[in-house]
Amino acid sequence: MSQNLNDRLVIAISSRALFNLDDSHRVYQSEGLEAYSAYQVAREEEPLEPGEAFPLVQKMLRLNDRLGEDSRVEVVLLSRNSADTGLRVFNSIQHYELPISRAAFCGGESPWRYINAFGCQLFLSNEAEDVRYALDCGVAAATLVSSKGGASNNDQLRFAFDGDAVIFSDEAERVYKRDGLEAFTASEKAAARDPLAGGPFKPFLAALQRLQQAFPASEAPIRTALVTARSAPAHERVIRTLRAWNIRIDESIFLGGLNKTEFLRAYQADVFFDDQPAHCASAATHIATGHVPHGIANA
Repeated sequence: MSQNLNDRLVIAISSRALFNLDDSHRVYQSEGLEAYSAYQVAREEEPLEPGEAFPLVQKMLRLNDRLGEDSRVEVVLLSRNSADTGLRVFNSIQHYELPISRAAFCGGESPWRYINAFGCQLFLSNEAEDVRYALDCGVAAATLVSSKGGASNNDQLRFAFDGDAVIFSDEAERVYKRDGLEAFTASEKAAARDPLAGGPFKPFLAALQRLQQAFPASEAPIRTALVTARSAPAHERVIRTLRAWNIRIDESIFLGGLNKTEFLRAYQADVFFDDQPAHCASAATHIATGHVPHGIANA
């Protein structure tokens, strides 16, 4: 039966992001594909340990319990495994009772080419090359770089985003990189009423807002935060841009260059997305962190 996912929030996840495949990956690196295949087949009834994205995926799928018959969150598995070696992954999905039924096993090839076919709005992977291809396809994507897959202790799903080159384009960040902080501040103050162009995560943020609108504001199971190095007077353009887009963000934290990690911990973020490798490295030991390889910082 033909079905359409256009009315859903669809998230694509790699098998190495969903489950801890470090042991089998070491076998592949040291002994090759044949040994890796034998290793996986011999252990296909042994459930894999959760990976760094597992708590996030679990919370995302739990939203459907709140939505009832109007289930609108779909998680799709995209894997470089073959279907044969990937059986352990699907057995693990069943073990943890995750309602994931769609997958593409690509037999060693990159799975990014199926992202648009599945209608995905977000792709999370440990493979930086696949993430870059997904961004080139116009899909929000991040390389998971955290050393832990922590989650907040409440049922509310909390996303945190950097601004420039993530939610917004990198046009302002280019001025900062080229001319320095003073020129950046002057430029943003002068352009305060000119909305910024959208970055790779603008459509995903809009999709989250559509889900939020299915609930009363006081009961929304999703919360969003902008955590940016900007400060006044560069704050105004950001606020006016979100207003022009008609996108609400629940919390906006303007840090003026302060380290983001403690603020992310105070916010109890489930996941944080940033384009700056240094910011990701700082947060990664405490919070599930996705590096967005986009913009001038990653040129």
